[in-house]
Amino acid sequence: MTVRTEQKERTRQDILASANRLLRERGIAGASVAEVMKGAGLTVGGFYAHFESKEALVAASLRESLRELWSGLVAAAGKLRGVEAVSFVVRRYLSRSHRDHPCEGCPLPAVVADVAQAGEPVRDALALELGDYAEALGECIADDSPASRQRALALIALMYGGLSLSRALKGTPTSEELLKACRDFARQAFTND
Repeated sequence: MTVRTEQKERTRQDILASANRLLRERGIAGASVAEVMKGAGLTVGGFYAHFESKEALVAASLRESLRELWSGLVAAAGKLRGVEAVSFVVRRYLSRSHRDHPCEGCPLPAVVADVAQAGEPVRDALALELGDYAEALGECIADDSPASRQRALALIALMYGGLSLSRALKGTPTSEELLKACRDFARQAFTND
């Protein structure tokens, strides 16, 4: 790889890192190209050397940030399987720390409402990452049933919904109650197997 190619790749990664941060903080609508580039220490003029559009950037950012988050959760669960794996994953995802530090966590609570208005590349990126995580989570929870993908998708929806509502109500007793209720429900749902 040439020095120029390496520099271009580093710059692209800086842009993605800035986009990841802003998407988690402000959602798609709140993460303008100008703000993303400013966060990367670059000018807007250089953007199109790395991405063909904001939509392409958002799709790449979602793929990268979700893949990183979800592969980290599955890897951290290690050899745990079944209800132990479910308990571990939901405890980690539905934690106070994850709720209180959105810039370091899952981008879904900040971007899902905007995805419906985004173009096909963004929706396709989200659908692909959700599908991949459902497969990995299904294996992690050792669900060999024909409905394993549906169960994994339901668990993902519970986790996302619980985190989103808890973030919206941060600072209230209901916020804590939501985190606990979702963790307990997930554990109970997979204990009855």
